[in-house]
Amino acid sequence: MGSNTAEQQVVTLIKKGGPVAEAEVEKVFNALQPLPSREFLFGSWGGGGFDTGHEGYAGLVKARWAGKDFRGVDDVDPIMVFDERDRRVWNEDWGRASLREMVFRGVTSTAMIYDIKPIFDHFRWVNEDLVMGAMDYPKMYGTESTLYFYLTRRKDA
Repeated sequence: MGSNTAEQQVVTLIKKGGPVAEAEVEKVFNALQPLPSREFLFGSWGGGGFDTGHEGYAGLVKARWAGKDFRGVDDVDPIMVFDERDRRVWNEDWGRASLREMVFRGVTSTAMIYDIKPIFDHFRWVNEDLVMGAMDYPKMYGTESTLYFYLTRRKDA
């Protein structure tokens, strides 16, 4: 991906779209800095994924994933979707979540822990309005593959 910074590489991957090698996305994620704080995520975020062939990506597309809403460290809607009328709504099947600081791949950063599912979403900073995430869900997807996604701060929320 050339001499661009990891942050620039995330933006390039998003703009490019389409299939991308998981190893490429993983390398970029691992080079990103942690979030400045858990509170940085407060607000409403739109969501998108990286099509690495991970089975979870197809699930996000099928569910019409719309992002995440963060009201407080212990008050998160982890899965927002678009309903049949294209309204952005909370998907109750995934429960709520909390934010904590966790070590993931040697970096301490903000992680979102689902209340009713064994899932950890680890976040890294790209810019003030963009973060990259790695969904760690070994009980469903195993440890050989990670679902990578990104969140964009919603200005209209």
